[in-house]
Amino acid sequence: MTYHFRVHEDPDGRWAECLELEGCVTQEGISQDGKTQSLRVAMTEALELYLDDPPDSSRACPLPDARLDEDATLARVSVNPELAFAVALRRTRADRRLTQAAAARELGFPSLWSYQRLEARPNPSLKTIRRILEVFPEFPVELALR
Repeated sequence: MTYHFRVHEDPDGRWAECLELEGCVTQEGISQDGKTQSLRVAMTEALELYLDDPPDSSRACPLPDARLDEDATLARVSVNPELAFAVALRRTRADRRLTQAAAARELGFPSLWSYQRLEARPNPSLKTIRRILEVFPEFPVELALR
């Protein structure tokens, strides 16, 4: 799963904004340990923080816009596979207008908590992935694993 950032330069330095995620912005700067942080590292960190805890947690984040892949002027930032899987699952559930409890029931999870864990930081078994694809055939597994 790869999101797209537009990089801007101004007199104070470089900064970047994610085109798919409103409010996901970052800049070159100093990291918490006092070292200079490259813009690439800052973009990755900002993206993962945003996806892990979106500003409006009641709504699922949009998935990357594949049409932006054609724009060579944009920076591409990949999401680690665990987080990408969680984002894709949240988006799929939201598109179906299901609550977490309803999704847990449809997938046959024994408890709401076990489903919530899957949306947080998953490490699903192949059996769970198969069940997700049976219940949600539109789940973008290829996007989540890229």
